[in-house]
Amino acid sequence: MRRLSAHERALWARVAASVKPLPGKRAPEVPAVAVPATPAPTPAKAAPKPAPARPAAKAPPPAKPKPHPLGASLDGTWDRQISRGRLSPDRVIDLHGHTVVDAHATLSSAILANDGTRVILVVTGKGRPDRPARIRAELMHWLERPDLRAHVASLRAAHPRHGGGGAFYVILRRAK
Repeated sequence: MRRLSAHERALWARVAASVKPLPGKRAPEVPAVAVPATPAPTPAKAAPKPAPARPAAKAPPPAKPKPHPLGASLDGTWDRQISRGRLSPDRVIDLHGHTVVDAHATLSSAILANDGTRVILVVTGKGRPDRPARIRAELMHWLERPDLRAHVASLRAAHPRHGGGGAFYVILRRAK
């Protein structure tokens, strides 16, 4: 256990002196502590003069934002179904409790199965401030890999009835 510094003891003495004891009790003796004198503040030096401003270089024109490749290949019917909560997944994969490696293997095998599944609901969880959702963070990277990219048409956030921010719809391309 560390000892209190002189400054901390002085602060505690002030706090203890301000406390009113309960009825029938008396206040404990608080030893007087001399507060060390604080050194006088030194005068601040004059701030250096700012350098002369250079003429601003012309910034290149802003790049047009590219649509994300995993969201570009669906028509409006899909988005309307998702927003109204009418999209029903063909398969649900809950990745809670999985390791990152196990979750990747599970998702890959489901996508590569070619069993006629068109919509997979992938539940990753939202994470917490003290414990971020690692699987959720990796999901986009996994779907962008060449072995899975050819099979995935789109990735969309799930409707609240299916998990909202903690779940995604992986929409697969039609099997040929």
